[in-house]
Amino acid sequence: MEKRIAESEFILNSRGAVYHLDVRPEELAHTIITVGDPDRVQNVSKHFDKIEHTFQHREFVTHTGYIGNKRLSVVSTGIGTDNIDIVLNELDALVNIDFETRFIKPELTSLQIIRLGTSGALQESIPVDGFVVSSHGLGLDNLMPYYVFENTPEEKQMLEAFRGQVFMQPGGAAPCLFAAAESLQQHFKDGFHTGITVTCPGFYAPQGRALRGALSNPNLIDNLTGFSYEGHRITNFEMETSGIYGLGRVLGHQCLSVSAIVANRIRQEFSKDGAAAVEALIRKGLEIIAGI
Repeated sequence: MEKRIAESEFILNSRGAVYHLDVRPEELAHTIITVGDPDRVQNVSKHFDKIEHTFQHREFVTHTGYIGNKRLSVVSTGIGTDNIDIVLNELDALVNIDFETRFIKPELTSLQIIRLGTSGALQESIPVDGFVVSSHGLGLDNLMPYYVFENTPEEKQMLEAFRGQVFMQPGGAAPCLFAAAESLQQHFKDGFHTGITVTCPGFYAPQGRALRGALSNPNLIDNLTGFSYEGHRITNFEMETSGIYGLGRVLGHQCLSVSAIVANRIRQEFSKDGAAAVEALIRKGLEIIAGI
């Protein structure tokens, strides 16, 4: 028998909206763009022909509107897979839990969730200000071991190859890997590099940056760059993609992550105008998304 979800587990605010996002079911589109920076939500929605709803609670900003007849929501996640855990679960709840009865709906809805973010390249051939589509999200962040999930045979083989080629500090990350939704990835071909995106649990030591704290794994970047499996290479790393792909797998949503490259860690270059690179990605991404 299906169990009612308790008030302590599924929290609604005073206006009957899901707690962190402050959004009600009718206020969310089924095609969703996620961005990390709350200020970037307006940079996306300014291209909408019409905006229906705007909400903000903490770092979570949501705008819902239209491009032509296409209804879209853009949601800020903040940084890291801990925030992705909040956002993906609440997006799912908005379409798949009955807010009145607190029971899971008998017919489930699969959302289209597309991340438009920033990232650092790990291959010399990927230029700063270029765009990368994440064919896979490889998590070094430890969110997904808290969930029950299924990997495909290809994912298992690729993950086994990664464990054999890339040294991880004992007691550190438990790597996991998930593929993008091909239904979305097929639309992002021309003008995009494609490869495995590594998701890290931090910006400094987890991404090989040493300021005053010494690195426990100083060869990590070189090992990530050198990884290869049947033509697949690690192209970039950031802090959200594997969480999006992993929870998309658990909850049954179609997910894709697309990044503007603002740094090339091999060339040690940083974009001279990262905002322009992000704006170019938003324009190109919206043109594609509006037509899906």
